[in-house]
Amino acid sequence: MRLRVLYFAWLRERIGAAQEELETSAATLADLVTELRGRSDGHALAFADLKGLRAAIDQELVSFDAALGDAREVAFFPPMTGG
Repeated sequence: MRLRVLYFAWLRERIGAAQEELETSAATLADLVTELRGRSDGHALAFADLKGLRAAIDQELVSFDAALGDAREVAFFPPMTGG
């Protein structure tokens, strides 16, 4: 499947890109993260600890065990705080 992946905040800095388009055979978000870790050292560093990350599939917050289904977009970002 063709997927747009968005990176926010320090993820963007570690990976060196705000977004990328990729082909994936991942069934779940966790599978996608495993694929992404292998793309570069920056990706591996960004996804080293999932406890500090949140994710959304097609703009809906999900857990890392969520199925990708026919998703078109995945976003990764740190937890947000109120103020």
